[in-house]
Amino acid sequence: MARHIVARTSEIPAGGNKVFGLEGRDIVVFHVNGEFFALLNRCPHEGAPLEKAACVARLTSPEPGIYQRDRVGEMLRCPWHGWEFAMRNGQSWFDPKRFRIRSYPVAVESGAELQKGPYVAETFPVHIEDNYVIVEV
Repeated sequence: MARHIVARTSEIPAGGNKVFGLEGRDIVVFHVNGEFFALLNRCPHEGAPLEKAACVARLTSPEPGIYQRDRVGEMLRCPWHGWEFAMRNGQSWFDPKRFRIRSYPVAVESGAELQKGPYVAETFPVHIEDNYVIVEV
């Protein structure tokens, strides 16, 4: 997989997302609860853009009248038909054996780490002020 620097962490606000064109695919990166998740920006049901999806919590019920919310903000609800998917791995909540959104590994690295490489060149002092979001495609 190739690695692509797509944005500074500050360019994707908490609770927000941003779409990037990588190797002919639209990839949406979500910033939820201090973590970044990258998914193909297309619902497998009928192709809705997931950048418009609602970030919701998983709701379960161990018995009638008792409801529990967890994974707050880590579930996506498709904007067209309401299908829900786990942001961490793209797994469908509706039909986990048949449907999934393609997910991609995400790393957050400091600018100083990104400067390292196998080449030697004349260097100058540089001040790193931000971190970057990196997506592997």
